[in-house]
Formats: sequence, structure tokens, C-alpha cells
Amino acid sequence: MKTQLLGNSSLLSTRLAYGCWRLVGTWEPREVTPDRIDQGRRACAAAYEAGYTLFDNADVYCRGVCETVLGNSLKDVPGMRQRILIATKCGIRFTGDPTPDAPQRYDFSAKHILWSCEQSLNRLGIETIDLYQLHRPDVLMDPHEVAQAFDQLRRQGKAREFGVSNFSPSSLAALAKFCPMPLIVNQVEIHLGRLNCFTDGTLDQCLQNKMTPLAWSPLGGGWLAEGKIDPTDPRKKFKSDLLTVLKEIAGKYAVPHNVLAMAWLMKHPSGIIPIVGSNKPDRIREAAMADNVNLSREDWYRLFVAARGEPMP
Repeated sequence: MKTQLLGNSSLLSTRLAYGCWRLVGTWEPREVTPDRIDQGRRACAAAYEAGYTLFDNADVYCRGVCETVLGNSLKDVPGMRQRILIATKCGIRFTGDPTPDAPQRYDFSAKHILWSCEQSLNRLGIETIDLYQLHRPDVLMDPHEVAQAFDQLRRQGKAREFGVSNFSPSSLAALAKFCPMPLIVNQVEIHLGRLNCFTDGTLDQCLQNKMTPLAWSPLGGGWLAEGKIDPTDPRKKFKSDLLTVLKEIAGKYAVPHNVLAMAWLMKHPSGIIPIVGSNKPDRIREAAMADNVNLSREDWYRLFVAARGEPMP
């Protein structure tokens, strides 16, 4: 696959990333079986063999199990750790942590960031995280405190680069002002069914500050890939019409429509990197085809207009 730098850093990533949140097919550790773990390890191996070099994870993915599975996969495949970038995230705390009456919340305190990083390093079995991200905005975020935590992790060699996930442009700007290092990514939900980032300033900010947008759920949670629409979905007609246009244009480029949906994201000049989330080796390999699709501006806009559900103003 072709490569690009992540933001202003020296980290070189493929144009598609592999996302680990579905590695074991569940968010509940009690549902994890040896077969699910083997499936996750096979998925990691398939992504590596297909050429993906950026592996995205988080401490909350199956309460740390997905980090452990990726860590074990690094042991399975000689040389894999030296050839890939490992990204993970922190900041989400579940109900009951640390006391029974504690609500689910977000925590960007320096204490929690530093502790979370240690836990992730242990589960992954590595010494340094290549890209460490804050997962979802903490309303009580103190940018100065976060910056101090990031600086400490970098000086200790526990994290190389830093970024955020699901941040608005204003929240990101507030944090960036205090950080002694550039924030190199903002991981956000972008797909044909969710166009907010094109109009709310997120992608403009990435272009302005040379940050890389990482697109989670680039296939809308699967409906853009499977073509299955809930008959009770109030957006059923919109989705059906969009899929019709998507499949028509995909035929023109001789690729599956899910591949075209990711290639559509990759056309944007901000350098969007779709995060492929399937744990099926054939789907992982198929998605890599998007790297070779170059949509014309006309076809890109045909899809954009279909995704808007109305003509351009």
C-alpha cells in the first residue's frame, strides 16, 4: 500500500489502518472464548500480511482484551512489531470505576492518563506506544495538565506521538495551545452517512494544522458494506438511494461498493485514513483495494450529493 506521514510527525503509515475494536467480536470480556481469541489473532496476521502498518486500538476495547490479543499477535509474527505503528487510546471510565456509585465518564486527569498508558503497555507487551490518543472529550479537561502528562510520557519513552479522538475543532485548539508537541491526528466518525466533518471545521482544521484525520466506522457501522438496512430505520429511503448510487459508481471502477466508500474518503486532500474494522481476513484484504482507486472529482461529487440527500446550494 502507499504510505503517508501522520501529521507533522515522522511516523509513516499506510493509507488505510487496521482497527482492533472488533478483534474478538464482543465488548464483554465474559463472552471471550479461545475461538474468539484465535479469530482475533488471525485477523491481526491477515492485516499485517495485507500490508497495513497502522494498528489502532484502545484500552476500552473489550476492557483491554483487544490490546492483549494484538500484543500476543506481535509475538506470533517475527518482526511484526518493528514494521508496524501501534496506536491506542485512553480516557473512558466505566460505571462502577473506582466505586460502585461512579458513573460512566471521561477522565483526562494526568494521573489517569499516566496510569492508563502503563496498563496499555503491559497488555500490548511493548515498551513504547507509537501514537497515544485521548478517546472522547472530557468536559473537565485541563489542557495544561494533559500537556504535562503527554510531555512526561514522551520524556520517559513510553509514547512517541500524541493525538485525539472525537474532538471538536475548538476543544482540539484549546488542548493544542498548551501541548509542547504537535497533536498529529484527530480520529473521528466520517463516512457517506455522516458528513459533519466536512462542514463543522474538523477537516479544515486538519488541513490548516497538518493533522491527519483517522476515520473510524468508515462504512457506517457496516450498512455501507453489507447493504442491509433496518426496515424500521427512518432513514431507510435515503440509505437505499445512496447505496444505489454507490453500487453504480463502484461498477464503473470495477471494485466492491464497500471499497469505493473508503476510496471516496481517501480522495479528500486532508489525507483521511479509513480504519478498517472487520475481523474477517477476506474483508481485511479486500479493503486494501481502496488504495488503488482514484475517483474523479465528478464521481466524488456524485456521491457527496447523494450523501447530502439534496443538490449542492
